Amino acid sequence: MDTETIRQMILTGVPDSQVVVEGDGTHFEATIISPAFAGQPLVKRHQMVYAALGDSMRSAIHALSMRTLTPEEA
Repeated sequence: MDTETIRQMILTGVPDSQVVVEGDGTHFEATIISPAFAGQPLVKRHQMVYAALGDSMRSAIHALSMRTLTPEEA
């Protein structure tokens, strides 16, 4: 899976976000800035991203490190 595909999946699942994804094809790092994260604990933020990626987290993506921020935190 490539970084642009992951980026688009996150954008679809977490609308109105700014998403940057880097990686080598199996291990990825993502920075997601979204107003949807406001008032949400870190675990909930990550669950939102995992939900956007769906089954890809079990197959195509072997490792994902992420920073999830609100616009005010960025």
